[in-house]
Amino acid sequence: MGPQQDRRRSMANGTAARKETKVVHVHYWECQRNHAAAIGGYAVDGCREFMASGAEGTAAALMCAACGCHRSFHRREVEAADLDCSSTTTSG
Repeated sequence: MGPQQDRRRSMANGTAARKETKVVHVHYWECQRNHAAAIGGYAVDGCREFMASGAEGTAAALMCAACGCHRSFHRREVEAADLDCSSTTTSG
């Protein structure tokens, strides 16, 4: 069943199609890279938050301006929010 057929069916029974959109915000926090792993120890550099070195879409955007580490070494936090984009207008 295609999208056109599904829309016709939902409008035929008197209900409006409901569209939900999920918005995801990703934030990178403190650096967790172990700089002393080679000597068997544990030491982090203290970088508290990822700051991109360049514009988004470039290779430099994946490097932290504060500590020089790749973004993958920073703790990733994902925040998802549901948005309801349905219309509830009534004529009366």
